[in-house]
Amino acid sequence: MNIIEQVNQTFTYLAAVKAADLLMQWHPEAEGFRLAPGAHAPKGTLDVESLAPGIVGAETFAAVRPENNRKLANDLTKLAGRTEHHRYVFFISPAFPRTERLPEKERNSVKVYSIAFNA
Repeated sequence: MNIIEQVNQTFTYLAAVKAADLLMQWHPEAEGFRLAPGAHAPKGTLDVESLAPGIVGAETFAAVRPENNRKLANDLTKLAGRTEHHRYVFFISPAFPRTERLPEKERNSVKVYSIAFNA
């Protein structure tokens, strides 16, 4: 793995952890979350899934801009076909320095949030 991929994967893990923290606050009925971010997750799983089936599903990533490599578009498409009651995409990007909902980027009832990076 080259250095850029390692940095990207590290920030993707960070996005998943921060997303799970927010989701635990928003959805206590989820009974906790299973995290499996990245390309090595089993096929058919999401980066973040509620332990209670069908409650919450989320994809997470890190990118310079969320449009890079069609990452946001691909995650929105993936989640559009899912049956979880609450579906999200969370990302870390220097272009979006605050944790905030971005309704202008949402599709198919999938909520999109940027996550602030603060060490």
